[in-house]
Amino acid sequence: MKKLKKLVIGGIESKVLTLVLVSMLLVATVFILSMLTQNKLLTDLSNDTNERQVASVTGITSTVIDTVIVDNMNRITQMEAVETDEMFRDAAVRVQMISDYAGKLLSDSSSVPPAAWNRPDASHDGELFVKVLLAEGIDEEAVSDRIGVIANMSDMLVSLCSAYGTNNIWFTLNEGVTLMADTVPGNWINEDGSFIAYNATERYWYTQAVEKGGLIFTDVEFDHRTGELCVTCAMPVYGPDGTLYGVAGEDIFLSDMQEKVIQASKDGASLFVVNQSGHVIISPDNEGIFRVMNSSDAVDLRTLDNKELAALVSDAMQGKTDVRILPLSDGNHYMIGVPMKTVGWTLIASYREAVAEQPIIQLKENYNAIQEQAAVSYRSNISRGTLLACLILAVLLIGMVTGAFVMSKRIVKPLNTITRKISELSETNLEFKMEDAYRTGDEVEELAESFASISHKTVEYLDTVKRVTAEKERIGAELTLATQIQAAMLPHLVPAFPDRKDFDILGSMDPAKEVGGDFYDYFLIDDDHLALLIADVSGKGVPAALFMMASKIILQSVAMLGGSPAQILTKTNEAICSNNEAEMFVTVWVGILELSTGKMTCANAGHEYPVFKRPDGKFELYKDKHGFVLGGLKEAKYKEYEIQLEPGTKVFAYTDGVPEATNADKQLFGTDRMVEALNRYPDKSPIDILKGVRKAVDDFVQNAEQFDDITMLCLEYKGPQTSVKKA
Repeated sequence: MKKLKKLVIGGIESKVLTLVLVSMLLVATVFILSMLTQNKLLTDLSNDTNERQVASVTGITSTVIDTVIVDNMNRITQMEAVETDEMFRDAAVRVQMISDYAGKLLSDSSSVPPAAWNRPDASHDGELFVKVLLAEGIDEEAVSDRIGVIANMSDMLVSLCSAYGTNNIWFTLNEGVTLMADTVPGNWINEDGSFIAYNATERYWYTQAVEKGGLIFTDVEFDHRTGELCVTCAMPVYGPDGTLYGVAGEDIFLSDMQEKVIQASKDGASLFVVNQSGHVIISPDNEGIFRVMNSSDAVDLRTLDNKELAALVSDAMQGKTDVRILPLSDGNHYMIGVPMKTVGWTLIASYREAVAEQPIIQLKENYNAIQEQAAVSYRSNISRGTLLACLILAVLLIGMVTGAFVMSKRIVKPLNTITRKISELSETNLEFKMEDAYRTGDEVEELAESFASISHKTVEYLDTVKRVTAEKERIGAELTLATQIQAAMLPHLVPAFPDRKDFDILGSMDPAKEVGGDFYDYFLIDDDHLALLIADVSGKGVPAALFMMASKIILQSVAMLGGSPAQILTKTNEAICSNNEAEMFVTVWVGILELSTGKMTCANAGHEYPVFKRPDGKFELYKDKHGFVLGGLKEAKYKEYEIQLEPGTKVFAYTDGVPEATNADKQLFGTDRMVEALNRYPDKSPIDILKGVRKAVDDFVQNAEQFDDITMLCLEYKGPQTSVKKA
């Protein structure tokens, strides 16, 4: 470095000044040349390419619109056709299930115990209700045995309706007796209270199914009971010798499909559904060839004089067509067809060509107007902009040079001092201290203060790290011990009672933190009474774990003294409320099973609904009545209820950590998914059921964080032991 008067040549001061001067000169030169060149090029280019741009944009737009229309029509028709076809396929599966079950019952009716059945009852309107309908002249007593046999399907009819969201399904004997599940049993009762006669064997769906001898979907008709437009899926049932037992069926209402068609039909687009006879059965049009008419008046589109349209409909019933342009009465239309294989229908989509071309015309007009406006504005402002830019550039150049000269002086001196002080720091002297020479009122002062603060905090941080590390190791050791203690308090042996063959039971608890607030327990009060309970304490972590252990001890102690579940909850609540300064509470479900009879007495203190599975049935939520949580109200009383467990019955209890498990999209696992997971393993042991539900939860949440304890309990009642006597 060299000194020239007060300027150090080669130092920061001269480098800053030189950098600013060179940069500003280069920027000014490039800016001016670029501005002049671009102005000329833009003016010439704008005038020269305006017409070509209009032609190109409109041509590309036309191509894009055609592509978008074709893609959208392909996507919409395929999606709607698949969705509708799945609806009919599901109906066919349900009708097949009913047919198979009815065939098994009727082929060996002598060994089937008669089930209870009901006639129509208006008090059950609005809920799924299974009743028996008789044709005119049938003696109820004469066919009561046959009715009792098919009445065994009642639970199946209700289960199918509930599981698939339908509300009308039935089976009709060839004698004219119909077992039907629907939500309007009052519609089958006359004003004088007598039952409406219903001879299903004369209905179109019955005769069509018998004539075909297999599964059929009828033409669109109006429902006998509701008057709504529907299609009926029906299937005959035959005995081993070919004797006709009857016909199973289900109505598929088309109101939802009609609404979707109307919603999708707008801005020149329309959707139409054509049945296997070529008749339009769903349409947004009230006039023209696509309007919906009675089957007796409807026109087969495949026989129209419009050969292109007739060919499209015929081809669409065989397979998905390409998008075609067809002439109709109001102009050309883009049209495509997709078949619905299950019912033999087809979905036709149409889009008016005139509507598709309208954006192109409007785009061309708008583009020309905008281009002309932009050209006028550009020419009027370009001159003033150029002059103003040059003046601003000159002022900036002068100001930047002056400022660079002054600021370089202020920066260099304190920086040199800071550099020297920092170089003097060592392992024994880590602290950089603030001095008056650094107080420049700018970033240099902040830099010095930062160095001073960092060096001071470094010393403090080293001491803090030592203390925190020691404390963290101590807390970690204590939490590990607490986790082991809590796990040891819960039943964990497998099998839990190896010498008992009349039941199998198992529980699991996975805490969200090191220790949790959930717990479960099961123990024999005596040789004939098994107590099982599951609970969820409010809060998380160590406080909840302590409250959990206290609550568990109290519940078990009270239960071992004898008494019903309601008495156990009442006494436990009084004990907790008597000394609950932390104002915590716990939800509990308690059940006591009398092993010799299968009678189970239960009570619920604000806990989740239990899940039961009957033999040969499915897991279902049991929505019992809840009492108040334990620890919330000292005077609270609790009610109990009884459930008769048959051999093979399973009971599943859980805490809210299962249905409220959340994935990365903030979606809850929910009780529906939980019950679905249980029903994947209906015949498995409790240990396999718990593993299966936990796997379903893990697959759902994947890598999302677990926010709550996940606790489950499963019991399988296998029937009384011959050696166990009732206490």
